[in-house]
Amino acid sequence: MALILNIDTATEKASICLAQEGKALALAGNLTQKEHAAWLHPAIEQMMQQTGYRLRDLQAVAVTAGPGSYTGLRVGMAAAKGFCFALDIPLIAEDTLRTMAFAAKEQLPDDGLLCPMIDARRMEVFTAVYQKDGTALLPSTAMVVEPNSFDPWLQDHPVSFFGDGSSKCKPIIINPRAHFRDVNYHAGYLGYVAFLRYLRKEFTGLAYSEPAYTKEFYTHTRK
Repeated sequence: MALILNIDTATEKASICLAQEGKALALAGNLTQKEHAAWLHPAIEQMMQQTGYRLRDLQAVAVTAGPGSYTGLRVGMAAAKGFCFALDIPLIAEDTLRTMAFAAKEQLPDDGLLCPMIDARRMEVFTAVYQKDGTALLPSTAMVVEPNSFDPWLQDHPVSFFGDGSSKCKPIIINPRAHFRDVNYHAGYLGYVAFLRYLRKEFTGLAYSEPAYTKEFYTHTRK
């Protein structure tokens, strides 16, 4: 029985999930992005106690590797690698946007393309375009959104935009085929896609695993 701890601290809302055979046994979340680091380890400890499992019962740890918040990605990856190293179990790293697209596929009944968006400051987002079968038509990228940014896909298909970066794009992307949706995304969906990778033994080496930042980190400095 594959018992996998799933960690997602890539976005404004962090969540963790303990899943068995891809089915969520327990979920926990944190809505304050600046507190993800302080929240994560106590939340995992509490979840394991509540479910009656111990860390040594885990067969793998999965983490959303990016794109997303620079600090959040480092928090999640460091925790996941630490557990895997200490327990001698494999690490599963999954694309954040791909996991969001899977959540949307489960919740949106209509056909069309899926476009998850993560806020990346100003008018920039981390985004991708997926078919319902998970095929990436636009791989994960950082994009400054303009009115015609998604015309190649909107010409022939309806596109569902969702995620915390989609609201600021709604006034810009004016097209009858553009639909802005609310999708409830959490680490429970990571639990399912991670289980599929576990079955295929698609693991990430601990020594070389690092977050997929997608763009260079920058900060403001005082002159």
